Amino acid sequence: MRRTIALLLGLLCVGAGVGAATSSTTPTANGAQSSRALSLGIYDDAELFGHPSRGFATLEQLGVPLVRATLRWGGGDHAVADEQPEDGTDPADPAYDWGPFDEMLKRADAGGIEVLATIVGTPAWANEGKRPFVAPTDMDDLRDFATAAATRYSGEFVPEGAEEPLPAVHRFLAWNEPNNPVFLRPQFKKVGKKYIVQSAVSYARICNAISAGVHAVEDADDTVACGATAPRGNNRARGPRPSVTPLVFLKALKKRGAQFDVYAHHPYYGAPSETPATRLSSRSAVTLGNIGDLLATLKRLYGPSKHLWITEYGYQTKPPDKSFGVTLRKQAKYLKQAYEIARRNRRIDVLIWFLMRDDRRVSQGWQSGLIRASGKKKPSFKTFSRLER
Repeated sequence: MRRTIALLLGLLCVGAGVGAATSSTTPTANGAQSSRALSLGIYDDAELFGHPSRGFATLEQLGVPLVRATLRWGGGDHAVADEQPEDGTDPADPAYDWGPFDEMLKRADAGGIEVLATIVGTPAWANEGKRPFVAPTDMDDLRDFATAAATRYSGEFVPEGAEEPLPAVHRFLAWNEPNNPVFLRPQFKKVGKKYIVQSAVSYARICNAISAGVHAVEDADDTVACGATAPRGNNRARGPRPSVTPLVFLKALKKRGAQFDVYAHHPYYGAPSETPATRLSSRSAVTLGNIGDLLATLKRLYGPSKHLWITEYGYQTKPPDKSFGVTLRKQAKYLKQAYEIARRNRRIDVLIWFLMRDDRRVSQGWQSGLIRASGKKKPSFKTFSRLER
């Protein structure tokens, strides 16, 4: 995902195997309890779809048990439904193009890797010709697509001409960073004399549509995560780039009736001086250092049984990023520290690092990879490969 624009504008500062790590549930010094299971993963669509042979070879070296991958509904690379299907719930409808995702999933399955599928992006036919970051006009269209996806990747669907069913996907993520206008607009809407958090209104419907669609498939043991919120926002409805802070967004989601199995968040750092443990002095952002604020709000709104997935996280390095990167050694250190923080908390079940390999375009892309664009491994590569699964 491209996040440099958001960084330059100061909008958000930033902004994917079951082989889980196991540990005891003995209380730690800070009062948290060790996670009984933490799934460790990678998110790097450029490698999974653009350079699959290289990407999956790297995943094997790293021993990655889980990848996050984009299952794009419409409006972008590898979109499944740029053409309107006659029967949106039918995964065999001729308008659908599942090919790229099918091939990625088969490679992952061959390597024993579980896939977390992110459903995102509205096709133009579903929102009156608008951009992919505008919510669908009729949420039934999105619900139908989610049903088609869950059916196709149920582990029982055999495509025409094939002899065996496609591998199963049991984890789904609804959209990406909906509190960020890069991914969902509008963020605010004026109703009468007041502004409402329109992104939460739209996203609650998106979340519920995807959840209902996935869970409509009988006998499927699937989990749907909603949220995937960006770490920062400004809550300025009349500003040039309005966005919503994570806690305000979560509260608005509850008010609008959002229902989900698990919540997801992207607790990126806001400045190179911040470590994963840095505690912020305000609640305008939720990083890993104050992730307890988000967990406490989630517990209050949805109960103590609601868990959290960290579906995107990482530190850029300097080199090559001179403005927002940390040293190579610090990246490795912070990766381990982030893992330990997540593992200590029994309500955090997933930690996904972004990326495997740096984007070559330093001014436009992201440089949090475990490998440089040239192919040279960073110290964090060894650190990641040694983390307990």
